[in-house]
Amino acid sequence: MSLKDKTIVVTGGSRGLGLGLVEALVAHGAQVTVVARDAEALASVRARLGVATISADVTEETAAQRILAEVRPDILVLNAGAKPRMGRLDQVSWADFTATWDTDVKAGLYWLKSALNLPLKPGSRVLVVSSGAAVNGSPLSGGYAGAKRMLWIMAKYANGVAQQKRLGIRFQAIVPMQIIGGTGVGDAGANAYAGAVGVTPEQFLTRFGAPLPPGEFGERVVSLLDDPQYAEGLAFGLKGDTGITILEGEAA
Repeated sequence: MSLKDKTIVVTGGSRGLGLGLVEALVAHGAQVTVVARDAEALASVRARLGVATISADVTEETAAQRILAEVRPDILVLNAGAKPRMGRLDQVSWADFTATWDTDVKAGLYWLKSALNLPLKPGSRVLVVSSGAAVNGSPLSGGYAGAKRMLWIMAKYANGVAQQKRLGIRFQAIVPMQIIGGTGVGDAGANAYAGAVGVTPEQFLTRFGAPLPPGEFGERVVSLLDDPQYAEGLAFGLKGDTGITILEGEAA
């Protein structure tokens, strides 16, 4: 489907991968609302791209309910998340281990519930940004891999609920299959893993092959939204070398 004039909400869209996606969506004519906590970063994005912005904590259930009721997006992208606290399993605290669960998964639950209970209109799509860590693990980032896998599973659960309630809403997981430099999460991971093996972060990132910078990530997600072959799948891997790969087929 064409994204021109589609109403799209992107959480965590003021920096990193989210910002790369917002830039791509705007370039394709979408009407974008960016949700994030940092008012200064939001003001910069609003001034540069002409998007609507809402300052909110995505882990507050009332914020999800209020924003979705106000904007009624055709497409919702759940991208916001915490930077994982890096540390080896035998050295990490419970608070550090669960930080991404308390942010990424908590926010995911509230926004998915709100999309189902409002509900969004038939034909809407909800994209949940996961991580390649959900497939391969990530031993230096505590509970991050599990949190990102849980978001993927929650997208599947949401499809089941949407089907039972006959809502006509499609939930899908987006899975970047490499660490992406120049983002908060990516730089934290690259620095930790590079240090563990005694190379520079730049050298470590070359192990993934062709890079997938935020702008290119955004264009890949636009392609996924625009191409009918990706309309029905549940989970899609994105990689600089291979583009879009279907990781899990039927979404419901």
